[in-house]
Amino acid sequence: MRLIFMFATLLACGASAQTAGRIVSTAPSFTEALFALGAGHRVVAVSQHCHFPAETAKLPRVGSYLSPNVEAIAKLRPDLVVVHAEQKQALAQMERIGLRTLAVRNTSLEDALQSIRTIGAAIGLAEAGVTLQNKLRAQLREIEESAAKQTKRRTLLFVVGRTPGRLDGMIAVGKGSFLNEVIRIAGGRNVLDAAPVVYPRISVEGVLRLDPDVVVDMGDMAVTTGVSEDHKRAVVRLWEAQPGVRAATERRVFAVAADIFVVPGPRVVEAAREFSRMLYGGGGAPKP
Repeated sequence: MRLIFMFATLLACGASAQTAGRIVSTAPSFTEALFALGAGHRVVAVSQHCHFPAETAKLPRVGSYLSPNVEAIAKLRPDLVVVHAEQKQALAQMERIGLRTLAVRNTSLEDALQSIRTIGAAIGLAEAGVTLQNKLRAQLREIEESAAKQTKRRTLLFVVGRTPGRLDGMIAVGKGSFLNEVIRIAGGRNVLDAAPVVYPRISVEGVLRLDPDVVVDMGDMAVTTGVSEDHKRAVVRLWEAQPGVRAATERRVFAVAADIFVVPGPRVVEAAREFSRMLYGGGGAPKP
């Protein structure tokens, strides 16, 4: 009897997964995972921060990652809503009105990789989830092994927030972010890897004290779409005008505006490759 019950349960779970024909994604990483798994045609709505792949431009927006619009989601009558596990209030609201949800974590790099497998299993694409996860792990391992050949491990500061047009109010990547691990895989060491918070504040004086080999700045480019090359060059000039910043004098300041650096999804491999290039691949942005 027990075997029969287990078999029936597995069949029911499989059927539930296969019938997730209408999926709502509430975060860019989940959206990118769904498309990478081959389930993009099932996605009926995404968050306002989802930019990739291009097909997402045609889809309805249902709020932000921090504040999904539960009413708008319910009107779409989805079979499954993928939500970050930390959004407990939104999850409770959805479950109260009978929406089927999948709570996923993606805070760490390991979370991000595991989430691909979790999402695949939930939508009837378990094998594709395992295959994609294994592929990403292999690519990251290859990057890490290549970076290990460097004789000197360079340090890197990644600025994710600051006052527009000025080097103050800076917020950077700390130890708890998935980016800390991606930087390590790329062959670098995050200068703030001992910080007690995920995204610590840092002053110019703090930058001078830590003296990073490389500065990556997307501080006033959090909205990654529509950022011009002139804007990026202006960011580099901000650092070049600051005396004593070795990364600037050695032309290793990089202004970036790309989701690959902030979305813990399948494109983390691209982020690792870019970090490796910035650390060891030659000079930074050209002089204007």
